[in-house]
Amino acid sequence: MVTTAKNQNASVIFILLGFSDYPDLQVPLFLLFLSIYLVTVVGNVGMIVIIRISSKLHTPMYFFLRHLSFVDFCYSTGVTPKLLENLVVEDRTITIEGCITQFFFTASFVVTETFLLAVMAYDRFVAICNPLLYTVTMSQKLSGLLVAAAYSWGLISSLIFTYSLLVLSFCGTNIIHNFLCEYSVILSASCSDKHFSEIILFIVANFNALCTLIIIFTSYICIFITILKIPSASGRHKAFSTCASHLTAVTIFYGTILFLYCIPNSKSSWLIVRVTSVFYTVVIPMLNPLIYSLRNKDVKETLRNLMDTDILCNVSHY
Repeated sequence: MVTTAKNQNASVIFILLGFSDYPDLQVPLFLLFLSIYLVTVVGNVGMIVIIRISSKLHTPMYFFLRHLSFVDFCYSTGVTPKLLENLVVEDRTITIEGCITQFFFTASFVVTETFLLAVMAYDRFVAICNPLLYTVTMSQKLSGLLVAAAYSWGLISSLIFTYSLLVLSFCGTNIIHNFLCEYSVILSASCSDKHFSEIILFIVANFNALCTLIIIFTSYICIFITILKIPSASGRHKAFSTCASHLTAVTIFYGTILFLYCIPNSKSSWLIVRVTSVFYTVVIPMLNPLIYSLRNKDVKETLRNLMDTDILCNVSHY
């Protein structure tokens, strides 16, 4: 049986249609996604560097933000180059090994991001609800353990998902009406019993979603209750502003994913699925550093200081 499955899988080919049914838009879409990817790389790498070199930003909140930027950069890089390639070449095929490998890395970083967002919500809860104990509670050791746990569970979840796909058999050529290899499209291409894989998907995906959403919702309920008890309007505004960026990022990320999985699987919805997939795999990694840099006073101040330093250095050089 194993030999038969290997022989079947050896001849399996996936065709990533992407946006090939819009031939007149191939070049504009390539330029658009290339621009988005360049902004993503510059924004996230820049955020990592700024947080690293500025001693003012060496706090738990920015430690988590640095890792969020790294995760955004990684899963965007796992998807966008293949998307760009498919917009300029006619051969849009990908092997089963390549498809599952892309899924493995993308799933690992997406799951890691969901838990990082939950960790950041807990960090904001401690900062606002227990400000006097913040430095003690959110110690460097605990922050490191929380980030390590997010990466570890992202890797474990991805390994579980990938194993549930590797035990399947695949046959022939399969058309994927998207630009990336997602679990559902790989599963639908299988010519063997999918019951085990579907159970694994249901259990692990729902566990991840419930755990992270419970942490986020509980944290923000406590945060809002605490903010409402603050007597002064300026105090309430200052407290809310410390979590506004994170709340915006959470709303966009979870809103997009929940919308994606609520779309019915039909021909009429393929375009909506592709556009939504572009948003959460390509656009959101670009938006996160913009959201945090535009809404965060410390980051903006650090950027201004760095720019002023560069200007002074250039002036003194000349």
